[in-house]
Amino acid sequence: MANQVTLNKQTESEKLQEFLDRIDRGDKIEADDWMPDDYRQQLIKLIAMHGMSEIMGALPEKEWVPKAPTLRRKLAIMAKVQDEMGHGQLLLRVAEDLLAPLGKTREDLIDDLFTGKLKFHNVFHMAAPTWADAGVIGWLVDGAAIITQTMSLDTSYAPYSRALHRICAEEKFHAQHGESIVLTLAEGTAMQRQMLQEAVNRWWPALLMFFGPPENGQISSNQELNIRYKIRSQTNEELRQEFFNKYVPRIFHLGLTLPDETIHYNKEEGQWYYQQPDWNEFKQIVQGNGPRSAQRLQLRKISYEEAQWVRDALLANQRNAV
Repeated sequence: MANQVTLNKQTESEKLQEFLDRIDRGDKIEADDWMPDDYRQQLIKLIAMHGMSEIMGALPEKEWVPKAPTLRRKLAIMAKVQDEMGHGQLLLRVAEDLLAPLGKTREDLIDDLFTGKLKFHNVFHMAAPTWADAGVIGWLVDGAAIITQTMSLDTSYAPYSRALHRICAEEKFHAQHGESIVLTLAEGTAMQRQMLQEAVNRWWPALLMFFGPPENGQISSNQELNIRYKIRSQTNEELRQEFFNKYVPRIFHLGLTLPDETIHYNKEEGQWYYQQPDWNEFKQIVQGNGPRSAQRLQLRKISYEEAQWVRDALLANQRNAV
């Protein structure tokens, strides 16, 4: 019996090494390939959170569909909301394949969202009280998302990579949509510029938190594992620095300011220095205690319950077809 246990351990160890060798060669892992349990769990956590964040992220902008200032803007933001919902459904489908061997389904993910086990991104717990917020979400929040998602385009998990290629292509249009709103307001009246500045001030702490806490010289075990498995290729702080490189000069070019007098770029070090946000507040937000957490979850729950008849009808059609 002892020899059999040793053989099984060796076999698992050999499988893991073969798996790591595949990843190091640049091979892609498909849903039906063997994978380590922690690889599967890391993917489920990442992709489920990403998918739910796409769905929850449509809600702040959904509020502005009936209030958009022109018909063209209304059609544009309506299309953006539709795209975000589609991204969420696409990603949950990817997550479903990973959940199936564990005996779990998409319904379990929905339940986890409603019970607080599954988190969604900190930025989508925030309020969007003005039209300028819709612009900042499209320009800066989606811009931050593109940076994160672009990092994972070459992820080792093939289904996620394929989904991201489609999502990133559409997110670029979303960022252009947001930039168009921002530029119009920046070139508008004094009141419009003030509204835009207030929106930037309001969103800046959430944008700093977007990529997660800095490593302070030591990356977390989750980041380290994801980098080893080539699920991701950059740390939180590397992503944040990339965001600063791209967007801080553009914000200043528009004559806008940031609510941080300390922010500056050190050319010799190639590093941005900035005032850290309140990371305790970040923890509270992602745990469901943000400014709009309860309202957004309740809206999603109502929408889910009201659409139950659609899911029932589809399942009935599937059973009849069989």
